Amino acid sequence: MKPITRLIIGIGLALIVVNLITFTVDETEQVLVLQFGKPLIAITEPGLHFKFPPPFRTIERFEKRLLIYDSLPNIVVTKDKKNMVIDSFARWRITDPLLYRQTVRTESAAQARLDDLIYSDLLRELGKHDMEEIVSANREAIMISVARSANEKSLDYGIEILDVRIKRTDLPPENEEAIYQRMRSERQRIANLYRSEGEEQAQVIRSTADKEIKVIMADAYKTAKITRGKAEAQAIAIYAEAFNRDPDFYDFSRTLEMYRIALDENTTLVLPPNTELFKYLK
Repeated sequence: MKPITRLIIGIGLALIVVNLITFTVDETEQVLVLQFGKPLIAITEPGLHFKFPPPFRTIERFEKRLLIYDSLPNIVVTKDKKNMVIDSFARWRITDPLLYRQTVRTESAAQARLDDLIYSDLLRELGKHDMEEIVSANREAIMISVARSANEKSLDYGIEILDVRIKRTDLPPENEEAIYQRMRSERQRIANLYRSEGEEQAQVIRSTADKEIKVIMADAYKTAKITRGKAEAQAIAIYAEAFNRDPDFYDFSRTLEMYRIALDENTTLVLPPNTELFKYLK
């Protein structure tokens, strides 16, 4: 056998031996070393590690990163006896691979166990609060309490629950129409209240405006009467002054004005010739 062939075979055998007695742990995972199927040691630090004797020792790998538990929507009953459909999720991780393998073994089994833990705590905690608190004011505090309670129980399975959150809250379909009807009725009642208050204010404004119009009209009528009276008094004074200056001319002009008004094509007067009216026509 040629030396180069022996070298290649030697390198191959060395690689096989190294692969049998060593293994690597990635920083995103943690490893459990087993001997004849029984756990020996848990390794959480990344790097190169040895397993000896190789034929009798095997390894199981588990996630070290955060995992997401996403539950199906569930119905809960609030303190004020309202049914709500809650869609929640949680973030969790494996903290004790040995305990995790002994209790749940697989991720699907862990998800099922978390479903029981989180839903029971969520149901219990939400039952202490009204629906308004859950959807608005105290949701953050409620979720912290649920996460803390569920985490205390999950530690028995080598699992740590870091956070529980509500993605969405809905009403059951059979309750939606009734609640929408109540909302419509309430909005209609508020709208009617606003309309009645607006109509009352409008009536007050109309009454005030009518009163102000009457006062303004009365003041204007009074002012007009006073002005007209003063004008007529001035006119009388002017006429009197003019009459006193030249009574004959004043009589002449007034008579001509009477002729213009009284004597037209459609008027016939039958008067004696010596009447005072015709003195300027002779």
